[in-house]
Amino acid sequence: MRFWLRTEEMALEEMVQRLNAVSKHTDEIMHQDIVPLCAADIQDQLKKRFAYLSGGRGQDGSPVITFPDYPAFSEIPDKEFQNVMTYLTSIPSLQDAGIGFILVIDRRRDKWTSVKASVLRIAASFPANLQLVLVLRPTGFFQRTLSDIAFKFNRDDFKMKVPVIMLSSVPDLHGYIDKSQLTEDLGGTLDYCHSRWLCQRTAIESFALMVKQTAQMLQSFGTELAETELPNDVQSTSSVLCAHTEKKDKAKEDLRLALKEGHSVLESLRELQAEGSEPSVNQDQLDNQATVQRLLAQLNETEAAFDEFWAKHQQKLEQCLQLRHFEQGFREVKAILDAASQKIATFTDIGNSLAHVEHLLRDLASFEEKSGVAVERARALSLDGEQLIGNKHYAVDSIRPKCQELRHLCDQFSAEIARRRGLLSKSLELHRRLETSMKWCDEGIYLLASQPVDKCQSQDGAEAALQEIEKFLETGAENKIQELSAIYKEYESILNQDLMEHVRKVFQKQASMEEVFHRRQASLKKLAARQTRPVQPVAPRPEALAKSPCPSPGIRRGSENSSSEGGALRRGPYRRAKSEMSESRQGRGSAGEEEESLAILRRHVMSELLDTERAYVEELLCVLEGYAAEMDNPLMAHLLSTGLHNKKDVLFGNMEEIYHFHNRIFLRELENYTDCPELVGRCFLERMEDFQIYEKYCQNKPRSESLWRQCSDCPFFQECQRKLDHKLSLDSYLLKPVQRITKYQLLLKEMLKYSRNCEGAEDLQEALSSILGILKAVNDSMHLIAITGYDGNLGDLGKLLMQGSFSVWTDHKRGHTKVKELARFKPMQRHLFLHEKAVLFCKKREENGEGYEKAPSYSYKQSLNMAAVGITENVKGDAKKFEIWYNAREEVYIVQAPTPEIKAAWVNEIRKVLTSQLQACREASQHRALEQSQSLPLPAPTSTSPSRGNSRNIKKLEERKTDPLSLEGYVSSVPLTKPPEKGKGWSKTSHSLEAPEDDGGWSSAEEQINSSDTEEDGGLGPKKLVPGKYTVVADHEKGGPDALLVRSGDVVELVQEGDEGLWYVRDPTTGKEGWVPASSLSVQLGPSGSAQCLSSSESSPGSAVLSNSSSCSEGGQAPFSDLQG
Repeated sequence: MRFWLRTEEMALEEMVQRLNAVSKHTDEIMHQDIVPLCAADIQDQLKKRFAYLSGGRGQDGSPVITFPDYPAFSEIPDKEFQNVMTYLTSIPSLQDAGIGFILVIDRRRDKWTSVKASVLRIAASFPANLQLVLVLRPTGFFQRTLSDIAFKFNRDDFKMKVPVIMLSSVPDLHGYIDKSQLTEDLGGTLDYCHSRWLCQRTAIESFALMVKQTAQMLQSFGTELAETELPNDVQSTSSVLCAHTEKKDKAKEDLRLALKEGHSVLESLRELQAEGSEPSVNQDQLDNQATVQRLLAQLNETEAAFDEFWAKHQQKLEQCLQLRHFEQGFREVKAILDAASQKIATFTDIGNSLAHVEHLLRDLASFEEKSGVAVERARALSLDGEQLIGNKHYAVDSIRPKCQELRHLCDQFSAEIARRRGLLSKSLELHRRLETSMKWCDEGIYLLASQPVDKCQSQDGAEAALQEIEKFLETGAENKIQELSAIYKEYESILNQDLMEHVRKVFQKQASMEEVFHRRQASLKKLAARQTRPVQPVAPRPEALAKSPCPSPGIRRGSENSSSEGGALRRGPYRRAKSEMSESRQGRGSAGEEEESLAILRRHVMSELLDTERAYVEELLCVLEGYAAEMDNPLMAHLLSTGLHNKKDVLFGNMEEIYHFHNRIFLRELENYTDCPELVGRCFLERMEDFQIYEKYCQNKPRSESLWRQCSDCPFFQECQRKLDHKLSLDSYLLKPVQRITKYQLLLKEMLKYSRNCEGAEDLQEALSSILGILKAVNDSMHLIAITGYDGNLGDLGKLLMQGSFSVWTDHKRGHTKVKELARFKPMQRHLFLHEKAVLFCKKREENGEGYEKAPSYSYKQSLNMAAVGITENVKGDAKKFEIWYNAREEVYIVQAPTPEIKAAWVNEIRKVLTSQLQACREASQHRALEQSQSLPLPAPTSTSPSRGNSRNIKKLEERKTDPLSLEGYVSSVPLTKPPEKGKGWSKTSHSLEAPEDDGGWSSAEEQINSSDTEEDGGLGPKKLVPGKYTVVADHEKGGPDALLVRSGDVVELVQEGDEGLWYVRDPTTGKEGWVPASSLSVQLGPSGSAQCLSSSESSPGSAVLSNSSSCSEGGQAPFSDLQG
């Protein structure tokens, strides 16, 4: 660096010296060092032309200055006269000026007094050497005579260092100066134009001044560049380099303009020379060309000196910029490598399972891949530094140590990665051996369980089973753990307390399994070595095996003893009975071993359930104490970003509630089922309502994830993660509750697989269904919270039963027909939400964002009260369509499901809702009727709305159906000869009793049933449908095998109201019974009574009715319309 500064100073000094020389030479060329006058300064004085330098020369080369006839010569101020004389005498070269000047004073038209005054004035103030003064005296006779006499008498007044010669005529002048060196007014041939001469002198002197100023400017600029302090960062250095380059370009532009100006002046001089004849070219013109050429040479020297300096200065700036880039890259790479080294230092976990170790290895590989970019960058930066050193950079002493440090950091990081990979590879090898041993044990258990019991009773079967066992045991040499101490010694570098305990448990499991094998092996050896008995043994009877009680582990030893005793007895009947008992007990013993294998598997599942539950509780506690509690810690407040203030509930949701439930209740209850894992389903069923807390957590998850994405870089989280020594960030732990609730159903499925014939199988199945129901409810709730635009409280609509997307057409009685018919064939895409009390129609919005933000949103459009809803299951032409109609088909919505299966599921669920509402109304009516008739109050019926996973309520509902006091005991007084089961839908029957008036409008049974048709006609329908005679008002000749063929005018008796708008009737004339459409019947009210038509499509507001009719008309086709909004 110091060497470079010295070089920089030397370059600057050299340039300054060279530019100073240029300025000096310029002054010398223009004689500015002697007479600092320019034509531009005295241009007005020179234009008076009382004296001029024509360029003529005397015989010895003396410059000739001519004083033409100028009448006002005496009036010229002395200062102006002195300036002109000084300037004119400075123009010729020093060599020519040294010979002396010849003055030609033309006074031919003047008076003697003026001649005398002029000569005396010139002699007194001429600034240069004089060689000769030639005076053309006045030409008038009197003035010439006077001048001769006066000159003789006043000779002493004209005494000068040079002779003064009075000439009478121009020819006399030619005797002293050649005609070619005199201008035309003196009888010569020299071409001279005073204005042109003045322009040339001005241009030459202007160019000379430009050369001098350019040299001074470059000198000042070079000093400025050299004195500029080098910045310490890349941006500033780049800015300085750009600024200096711009200034350099401007200086070069000035040089270019100066050169252009000089060449232009030189060209004009040469053109003037080319235009004139050879003899007319005077010496001054040649001197002018030489002067311009010398100035151009000085200008070229200026440019060369500056270019040389700039090359060195630019190299310095570029090397400085390279150094700053190198230093910046060094700082960045070093920070990344230091952070990577600190990160790898925290990778102390060696894994607690094979999958965990593989995950750690993948994480390590991923970390190495990501960090490899920094390592490669560091190595490349080190090579760049070496290249800078090779290019003789001025900062070698600063670059070399940094290159060495970069190589050291890379080698150290690579070594640590290799060491860490070695430990994990060792751990992977150990866990594979443990996994192999455990798999070998499981295969052994399955082998024991799969050996057929009956085949082992014979000697050949026992030998075959024994060979299988011995063959399997031979595989233990390569699969099982041989010595525990050898394992401890071999893997000492990775063993910690938990891993040692895991190895010990695997070894114990292996030993236990081998003990079972040895017992089975000993038993089979006894069977295989049994001697042939004199009497043929009796095979066990099948009924004995079928009636055998559940096996137990202790029976096997009893069977062996019984077999031995049976061999010692000789009496036939007793021996046969003992043989049957012995072999039966052996069969039960083998079955017991199979059951024992399943019990081991159940214990394994239970162990996994408990272990993961404990780990889950610990993780929740760790998050709550390590993150949530720290948000209230004043010592950590400075690390919190403003976006996290008062946002703890948003970030963690109800995690604390989940933790307390699992830690205080669920985990402790699970531990009570350790010895009877097949009954663990009861634990889930008893706490199924508590699992609803997960729905709240999942609903808050989108807000939590959005907040995390905004604040994930907050130093608070990094500090908490460092304190907890967590490998994963907080968002991974916030996902644990979601993962846990989905894990339960997998564990329950596994437990159910091994508990099919156990006592708790039904509870396990019910618990599995309930957990799946909760998962569905959680998923549905995630869609529910995305609804926007609904003014009410969604919680008032009851439980969300189903949700999904459908194509919807509308068919309303009211509205502008022409406008709505335009939308008839264009369905609307709607997302339906089925609640217990209402069905919502929403429009699905497009998905945006990432993660949970990518979930769709739903814009509320319409809702239908389930108390006034009916459905038609089948629509002609499409098996995927069904109808939802409202207020006696005042509004009809044709819904098309994506698949027939989805349609069936929705129709069934809606049927359940409507059925439960109808059932509630009937029970309420029954209750009121009983109170009126017996004055015995019945307990108020509870809601029978179906609830997914609530099997106990369903069972109670089934029991209620068989109760003597149930609905059927009161609604039907007519005995049925044929149980009708035809209807697929549900409708309000004629046996519906009057509903209570305070039902709140949500009841499915109203006090009256109004027909839409009769309403339009202005008539009133019957308030109640009762058994009796009805008149057929329309022919009915088509139908199924149970349909009754009737014609208009026939009279039939009502037997039973069915589904799908069909009634079961009896023809009193023929005695035949069958189904007919209710719309074809009218009640007989007497001779003068009017018949009113009833159909399954008729309902009043507040009633819920289902129909299987595919017709959607009530007196005509209604126009289609879109949903409002």
